Amino acid sequence: MKIGIIGAGKVGTTIATLLESCKFCKSVTLVDSRADIDLKGLKKSKLTQIDVTKPKQLEKFVQGVNAIVSAAPYFLNQGIAEVCAKAGVSYFDLTEDVETTNFVRKLAAKKGNKVIFMPQCGLAPGAINIVGGSLASSLSSVRHCRMRVGALPDNASNQMKYYLSWSTAGLINEYCKVGEALYEGRLVTTMPLDGMELITIDGTEYEAFNTSGGVATMCETFENKVQDLTYKTMRYPGHRDLMKFLLVDLNLAPRQELVTQIFDQEVPLTESDVVIFYVSVVGNDTDGRLKQRSFIKKIYGDTIVGRKLNAIQLTTAAGVCAVLELYAKGRFAPGFVKQESVSLKDFLSTRWGGKVYGGDN
Repeated sequence: MKIGIIGAGKVGTTIATLLESCKFCKSVTLVDSRADIDLKGLKKSKLTQIDVTKPKQLEKFVQGVNAIVSAAPYFLNQGIAEVCAKAGVSYFDLTEDVETTNFVRKLAAKKGNKVIFMPQCGLAPGAINIVGGSLASSLSSVRHCRMRVGALPDNASNQMKYYLSWSTAGLINEYCKVGEALYEGRLVTTMPLDGMELITIDGTEYEAFNTSGGVATMCETFENKVQDLTYKTMRYPGHRDLMKFLLVDLNLAPRQELVTQIFDQEVPLTESDVVIFYVSVVGNDTDGRLKQRSFIKKIYGDTIVGRKLNAIQLTTAAGVCAVLELYAKGRFAPGFVKQESVSLKDFLSTRWGGKVYGGDN
């Protein structure tokens, strides 16, 4: 299988690194608007310079591969998906943006479509929905399904107890947009940065609060089947209050580009991070017994093929590489594919889904 990756940043090159070790992947080509990107550590992957905002350039590239993975900023994904639909090439992305996912879904529903459209791959949305969906489906009735993810620095000395480790634009977007949840089995809208709670894992306390996108399509799938279903982002205590002051009290939420610029200039990037992955489901089994099932991990970075990868890079890339492997094995029917339609067993049977999410970290 020939795979094209749009966006040769940290996550895009990490996806290429993992794919190079997969037998199902014949070739990997990254595209970016920059020509001076260092592909150090990549042995087989190639880099092509194109401007993805120019449809003709993008169309020419897309027609030469079997599948496209967009690791570009979320606001470019609609145009990329549209070109893939026109060319009849399967499309995967990492977006947490709900509007983008809805757009991709409409493309997938068009008559005559014979390829896969699978947005929201990666960590959250992505792996968290595969785990949450599988645990919820393992019970005959479910009281609650709680999904929590934190991509955090190992250590942080600044006031907001946070350093950057992934897309700033994506981070600010999920802090500003409304989300979804199920309450008493019905769909409700959640306000960003609300719903604060405290969670202790291995003796460390975290705060968790509402953000957008992480629940993916699970509210639709489990409406009237799960009583309470929520997704929240985890941070060290105190972070949420500062973000609410910045985005709500100072009314900077409508000016996401400005906030993104400030963060990019003044908040340090860290390569020493940890991903906290937490799913807890409570419900009744087929015998009517009340059960609690959980999937909790702390995932750290690793050195892969001589390249040091941080935790957010590794967990995000492993999520999309796992579903690409399942796609190569013919596990998905044409059309729109939900993350929660993937079984946890299948996900953990893949090379990178098993190593990163199933192994000891």
